[in-house]
Amino acid sequence: MDLTTTYMGMTLKHPVVPAASPLSRTLDGIRQMEDAGAAAITMYSLFEEQIMGESHLVDHYLTYGANSYAEALDYFPEMDSYNVGPEAYLDLIRKAKAAVDVPIIGSLNGVSPGGWIEYAKRIQEAGADALEMNIYYIPTDLDMTGADVEKMYLDDVRQVKQYVDIPVAVKLGPQFSSFANMSMQLADAGASGLVVFNRFFQPDFDLDKLEVTPNMRFSVSVAMRMALRWVAILHGRVPVDFAITNGVHTYEDVLKGLMAGASIMTVASELLANGVDRIGELVNEMTEWMEEHEYESVQQLQGSMSQQNVAEPAAFERANYMKVLQSWQHDPTGMLPG
Repeated sequence: MDLTTTYMGMTLKHPVVPAASPLSRTLDGIRQMEDAGAAAITMYSLFEEQIMGESHLVDHYLTYGANSYAEALDYFPEMDSYNVGPEAYLDLIRKAKAAVDVPIIGSLNGVSPGGWIEYAKRIQEAGADALEMNIYYIPTDLDMTGADVEKMYLDDVRQVKQYVDIPVAVKLGPQFSSFANMSMQLADAGASGLVVFNRFFQPDFDLDKLEVTPNMRFSVSVAMRMALRWVAILHGRVPVDFAITNGVHTYEDVLKGLMAGASIMTVASELLANGVDRIGELVNEMTEWMEEHEYESVQQLQGSMSQQNVAEPAAFERANYMKVLQSWQHDPTGMLPG
């Protein structure tokens, strides 16, 4: 059984990769993930605000809830209590490269133009095999158009590509008026991979304290549906490698993502909730299913259920919306299949 996959030019032993999370904050954590079978390791994010050290910028983002992020368990603390600074982050990458044999993917989280982008080069110099740009931005400016938002993303990618030779993936959300076109523009700007989709955490209201509170919950498998749809639509049409994140919990999730056309499936919530040994379990369960269904390789799976290859391509578009609504029927007995 050939489980290998290629992601942004890197040959990986299988497609299950830990996503950016607190699990990679220490060298011990990185070693544990490799020991558990990780094919590569995505580092937790180094934030623009940490690099720039501008507390007023942090205050601005905190006020608008714009920088809660996929690896966070709470909103940002004060600047002087960040868990680790940029130099320590670079040092951890160096130590990780010396300690483990799997590829290390650095992660930069930011959005505004500025000197923080230069850290992409320093992450490369520290030894990272690739870079994930985690772009998390909620446009609240009434004068900012959709075209302005797209330009900001594209400019960030182009600037980063000026500093690095390692492959760059862009982790982003689906909130674009034309995600297909935006994907192609990102590829043209130099992105080698797209990580879909970033998880935009929504604040909650505390009715007793009358405060806006952070609300972090682990993802669930159904959260993967949107990424599954878009990867299936864009596979073979946009010249990037796709990684699916958010909602990857079971071997069935892994198989579905690969069939849609993903090169890798990245996992965070499942590992945080149930431990890093889930990496090996997912791989073993996936392998058993492939053997039972007579697949010989991961490559045979990849894209087999993409829009280009399924018998009913319209299932990914408006026709499916109509079909789902029209197929519903009331079941007072509870006996009809779900």
